[in-house]
Amino acid sequence: MSLFGFLAAGLMKFGGSHNSAVARRLEPDMCKVPKTKLLRLLPPTSNGPVVHQETHTDDSEILSCTVKALKDGHIVAVPTDTIYGLACLAQNTEAVKKIYGVKERNGQKPLAICVGEIQDIFQYCKVKVKEELLRDLLPGPVTLVLERSEELNTNLNPFTSLVGVRIPDHAFMRRLCQMCGEPLALTSANISSQTSTVEVHEFQELWSKLAVVVDGGPIGDKTRQGSTVIDLSVLGKYRVIRPGCALSATLDMLEHKYGMSEDSGEE
Repeated sequence: MSLFGFLAAGLMKFGGSHNSAVARRLEPDMCKVPKTKLLRLLPPTSNGPVVHQETHTDDSEILSCTVKALKDGHIVAVPTDTIYGLACLAQNTEAVKKIYGVKERNGQKPLAICVGEIQDIFQYCKVKVKEELLRDLLPGPVTLVLERSEELNTNLNPFTSLVGVRIPDHAFMRRLCQMCGEPLALTSANISSQTSTVEVHEFQELWSKLAVVVDGGPIGDKTRQGSTVIDLSVLGKYRVIRPGCALSATLDMLEHKYGMSEDSGEE
């Protein structure tokens, strides 16, 4: 499946005034330069405007550069189907520590994982719902909380037996996960407790701490709601953890098609 065309919008230097970057073709050695890179995705997203540029780069070059940054243990910023996110390899403990530091996030707050295919969920989670249900909700703006399997890094959210899992409805993100061959740890691209971001300039203060910033243009309708988070770890029950942007459709699916009821937490 063909992804989008891409533009490498130059290397960005930080710490002083922001110099305007000169758009240029992604060089083969660009991935070796240990500076933050802003890579512009064209078209930005399925919801954003199409920006016409004269200089394009091959899809695989941008993806390969981002994969390399992740494999080298770095943090990257990526567009999703809801808001911008920060990602690292979930199986890399040092990278997970870095992402907490970049966000200034409380270490007792869990990170979700992001995978490319439905079948990946069964590798990293113990699934108690029908596969059909997973396929009805994913890819999409929903995070499903399931019991984690032994395959998942024990240092990721070590304080809980559960993990949230996402498959964003975003071609770049799905392909990125597929090329990494392992789950990404994913969280919103902002300082913890601050407003979610829908354009890359809104988290510009974080750029200097990131290896790659993938600019997918404006995301969504700017409601800034993240994914709907639903706990499905109890057989036949659901629990809403965060309403998010797809609550009504998600609950309608769970209750009317699958006969699930809300978990009140009572015995």
